[in-house]
Amino acid sequence: MPSPIRPLIRAIAVASTAYVFLMSVPAADAADPVTIVPVPGGGRPAAARTDSKGTIHLIFSSADGPQYLRSTDGGATFSNAISVVDRGSQKPGLDFSVWDLAVSPDGHVHVAMGTNAWKLKLPEEEWAFHYARLEPGASEFSHLRNINHKPSEGFSLAADDKGRVTATWLSGKLYANVSHDNGKTFGPNVEIDSMIDPCDCCTTSATYGADGKLALLYREESNNDRDMFLVLWDQERNESSRTRVSSTLWNVDACPMSYFEVTRDRQGFVAVWPTKGDVYFARLDGNGVRQSPGEIRTPGRTDMRTDMLTLTAVDGTTVVAWKKKGVLNWQLYDQRGRPSGSTGSATSEGDSVAGVLNSRSQFVLFR
Repeated sequence: MPSPIRPLIRAIAVASTAYVFLMSVPAADAADPVTIVPVPGGGRPAAARTDSKGTIHLIFSSADGPQYLRSTDGGATFSNAISVVDRGSQKPGLDFSVWDLAVSPDGHVHVAMGTNAWKLKLPEEEWAFHYARLEPGASEFSHLRNINHKPSEGFSLAADDKGRVTATWLSGKLYANVSHDNGKTFGPNVEIDSMIDPCDCCTTSATYGADGKLALLYREESNNDRDMFLVLWDQERNESSRTRVSSTLWNVDACPMSYFEVTRDRQGFVAVWPTKGDVYFARLDGNGVRQSPGEIRTPGRTDMRTDMLTLTAVDGTTVVAWKKKGVLNWQLYDQRGRPSGSTGSATSEGDSVAGVLNSRSQFVLFR
């Protein structure tokens, strides 16, 4: 008579696999500050963030469009994938590309996307900023929404602990739409500062500072001086200021089509960007002013429209990661901005870089 134990074990194994994707790599060495985690199911990493509980929220690209996963154990296991784009918004030939991800401290997930509507010659109002949100504990994303109904790109998102979500984008000028209810509704298109002349085929990156102001990183194009600036926008007073963060100048009569990022740390912010193909980063105070030792040139080299990121631990250790020709690269720096160890690398499909600082104070980079 067949034993009932083996079918039971098999059933348990199948149920476990249906609930969670298991990593195909061994557990990371606790002494290793950087952990490389493959995206479950062979997807291409797009963006990752953590919330106040340490939950990792990961968006990846797949043949079925953008997908979402979460991990509550530092990136060892992940939940089942959820489609970011609802079925009603999926049309033949229409592709969705992830531009940014923001996660509110309480776990609301906000995703910025663009489409190939221009290529399909759809109405110009569809060449726009598309947005979807996932409420904490929900099993599916909201219906996809067109935030600005305008040809645009350079989409980014920032969320704070007061329910504010700001969508920023480029369309000749620098614009934003602000939500005060965790993305349920957004206000009208607002030009942040008419004096700003952004490099229109680059991007934007935004985060909220400790003082509640929105910090926005962008590339200027006035007189073809393609320098990096940080805008601090007091949304309650509708006042803004800006500070140049790059010191290596770049005058070029063409858009570099570059991507970059600003993140918040305990001292203020950390920004990473490319200049003439080289990757630089700098630590900034709460007013956007470069801190010692100023702009730091990394070993990184990038192509047009390839991604990069920077993350900083509580002790001031910073990782800078960048993508080039299907290879994810990273370099660690100590709190004084000095390189720590050698440059690491791993093969990784796509042009995006996704990573977080997990609950064990490890840098987790996805490939």
